Amino acid sequence: MTWSANQYTRFESERTRPARDLVAAIPQDSVQLAVDLGCGPGNSTEALLARYPTAAVSGIDSSEDMIDTARKRLPHLNFEVGDIGRWKADRAVDVILANASLQWLPDHQTLYPRLLAQLAKGGCLAVQTPDNLSETPHRAARELAASAQWANKIGSVRHPDRHEAQWYYSLLRPLCSRVDVWRTTYFHELQGHQAVVEWFKGTALRPFVAPLDAQERETFLGQYLDKISAEMPMLEGGTVLLPFPRLFIVAQRSA
Repeated sequence: MTWSANQYTRFESERTRPARDLVAAIPQDSVQLAVDLGCGPGNSTEALLARYPTAAVSGIDSSEDMIDTARKRLPHLNFEVGDIGRWKADRAVDVILANASLQWLPDHQTLYPRLLAQLAKGGCLAVQTPDNLSETPHRAARELAASAQWANKIGSVRHPDRHEAQWYYSLLRPLCSRVDVWRTTYFHELQGHQAVVEWFKGTALRPFVAPLDAQERETFLGQYLDKISAEMPMLEGGTVLLPFPRLFIVAQRSA
């Protein structure tokens, strides 16, 4: 199941806005070493570098295509292909940015404290994760996958568990001097329902379509388009507003 930088960046402006909002909320003014976990094509890394232009900033992602794109985008930075779930810093870092990446990993009860442990004292873990599993595009994909036509192949597809804000706060607060948690819903203006399909083809639909052959994938995506078209209203001029809730956490390790 490969990631496509080209597919992901079709909506780069919309995907980058939460990264900028997250980076702006990091309380440190001076940072020497920062890493972007799950950097994708480098758009979030670019936001991190803009906030801390004198810092040594690096990025890691499991996708070679994403890393190739990030290297072309920011050739003076260090990008590596790697498993962010197994990442360990060579030395303590000041900021760990994880923008829309940790939701793909399991066992957050272990993962988040382990990332905090990679920080220098007073350093920050800044995380943004989609909080949209109950929204129409996700629900439609699960319902379609569970239907008689698809259940044998993809009916068991599930995304790793995500938790409520209170759960993350309770996990992190004993380890931190400060934990800032908030939830924002963005309403993205897309041109038609096909644009919604294209958006999620780059992310949430990937686990559903990966086990399918080319013809099955085309059939599934066509049915998915019909389903969301029936459930998401089209506004004047052919616009569809895509509600996209996201959960933000900025946790500062105790000094």
